[in-house]
Amino acid sequence: MHSTMSSAFTAYVTSDFSLHSLTATTGILSNILGGLSRLPLSKIIDVWGRREGFAVMGVFLTIGLVMMAACNNVETYAAAQVFYWIGYTGIQYIVAVMIADATSLRNRGIVYGIVSTPYLFTTFAAGPAATNYINGPGWRWGFGTFAIVTPVMCLPVLLIFTLNKRKAKKLGTYKARPSSDRTIFQSLKHYAIELDVLGLLLICGGLALFLLPFSLYSYQAKQWRSPMIICMLVFGIIILILFGVYEKFFAPKSFLPIAMLSNRTVLGSSIYGALAFVSFYIWNSFFYSFLIVVNDLSISKAVLIRNIYTLGSCSWALIVGLLIRFSGRYKWLALYFGVPLSVLGVGLMVAFRQPDVNIGFIVMCQIFIALGGGTTVICQQVAVMAAVSHQEVAVALAIQYAFTSIGGAIGSSIAAAIWTGVYPARLQAYLPAESQANFTQIYGSIVVQSSYEMGRPTRDAIARSYGEAQRYMLIAATSFLAVGIFAVMIWHDINVKQKKQTKGHVF
Repeated sequence: MHSTMSSAFTAYVTSDFSLHSLTATTGILSNILGGLSRLPLSKIIDVWGRREGFAVMGVFLTIGLVMMAACNNVETYAAAQVFYWIGYTGIQYIVAVMIADATSLRNRGIVYGIVSTPYLFTTFAAGPAATNYINGPGWRWGFGTFAIVTPVMCLPVLLIFTLNKRKAKKLGTYKARPSSDRTIFQSLKHYAIELDVLGLLLICGGLALFLLPFSLYSYQAKQWRSPMIICMLVFGIIILILFGVYEKFFAPKSFLPIAMLSNRTVLGSSIYGALAFVSFYIWNSFFYSFLIVVNDLSISKAVLIRNIYTLGSCSWALIVGLLIRFSGRYKWLALYFGVPLSVLGVGLMVAFRQPDVNIGFIVMCQIFIALGGGTTVICQQVAVMAAVSHQEVAVALAIQYAFTSIGGAIGSSIAAAIWTGVYPARLQAYLPAESQANFTQIYGSIVVQSSYEMGRPTRDAIARSYGEAQRYMLIAATSFLAVGIFAVMIWHDINVKQKKQTKGHVF
């Protein structure tokens, strides 16, 4: 419910601080950290337990929501996003591992589809709820409410974990790990090595320094020639090189299991996931704002259309799970249906996401993307799990999630770079003389943009500028997604009917 609503809140948060063009930027660091955190999390839940990992992620999620509710600038909001997404994606990841523990490989796609069905209801409820918050108590209470609701809703899951752990102890199937005689300092050193904390800091810092300039350069007087931008790019590249050298020659234990990436199915599914997320975050970053400003939709309708992808992909995922169960194969679904339909949907938006184009064409494109995305998401998850043993499933999923999250960060950076490079220049060129003095306010706020009357020269100039920026963004998004078909082609087409992974009482 909240993840669907927050898409509406973010544009208004950045607009309240007159920095609407940083809408895509707020998610760059959170995507990097949220994705990479799942690799050490895979070790944590194996050592400490699923319950403990779930509880820690719930705390991170709640802290993020509290910070977002209380933020007084975009920087604090971006920092809050880091806590929020580490917790949110961590909970998603632990649930995915739980499903892998409790299902057979052939039925896993069905259960993943079932778990996503709540979106069928929350998509319709989130729009009116977001509208009432924005027009009523404000977006701060939109985050604050869920800071209360989230920990309450996590308690039943923690209770299930606790009761089943007790049951396992009584049955003798669970044996506690022997306690360690290490001191606190020795324990800190041990886990720092086990989780490769230095490697994580290097890759997160390097990626952040390298990607953030693409969205921040336009705010500097000298733009790309600004000393700050040049320093961030140079140090970002140097730190990423240091990360590679450290992982290759000096790391006692690498958080990234390089050996597993030699499996072409794991590598191919991870690369496709990264490319799909690059594409998604490019075309989706300013989509909500486009619907509000260019199509003059209400908040409720804009949230609903923006989430057609979520609605369609989650409902279709259940059908894909059934097709995999009965055919035993997943590659054909992704290669001949999922990827081509996704490329078609994004490609058509180059022509249809423009001013004066009927909104029905955008809805059609969203349906195509939803069906294609719902297919490929399930297929790539099943593919990466089918390619490894059950003991390696948690790590394989973490690798895939790390690739997709880094892809999301790259996509957000590209979206922000195109937007800040195209939109303000076009806006300044197209605004009528009487509105030129208001350029800064128009550029910085979705509220100001949508306040001008439809059909008037100023609103037409804003819409035209949106359309031209969107065209470049959609061409880039289509290109990245089209390359993904080569990543799918290298998958092994494993028969999931014949491969057994789990044992005991499973679905």
